[in-house]
Amino acid sequence: MVQSGEASAVGISQKEQREIENIYLKLREAEAKLIGPDGKTEILPNNLYSFLLRLLADLRAGNSVTILQSRHELTTVEAGKILGVSRQYLIQLLEKGEIPFHLVGTHRRMYVRDVLAFKSKRDTGRRKTLDDLAKQEFAKGDYGKIPDDFHTGK
Repeated sequence: MVQSGEASAVGISQKEQREIENIYLKLREAEAKLIGPDGKTEILPNNLYSFLLRLLADLRAGNSVTILQSRHELTTVEAGKILGVSRQYLIQLLEKGEIPFHLVGTHRRMYVRDVLAFKSKRDTGRRKTLDDLAKQEFAKGDYGKIPDDFHTGK
């Protein structure tokens, strides 16, 4: 006797088992397709299909999305905006060798992939530093305390 909330096993024949396995394999091997309004069909590689699914999820979530080629070149002004730094500070980073660049005439250019790699490395370092500071504060018992020099204006 099966009580509510409990699942019972259903016996299936070997033939049904093979049919289920075949259907499953066909579904896993199926190719994603893009069908245009004119009915023209394009088969999408799996990596492109995965990318489009992620892109759609980000757009549905309200995130802004920018698509750039990894070899896209940036000016110092564009790279500075991406990194949130001044052009002058960016040039200092370039001259120190922090971000690879090349010259086009007399103008410095960076590949977007190098700027984004630097940004990721910098942001990861910042997060680690903040985590370490919070751990030290917590270990000392100071985490969450209001400092003595904090004035509420009262």
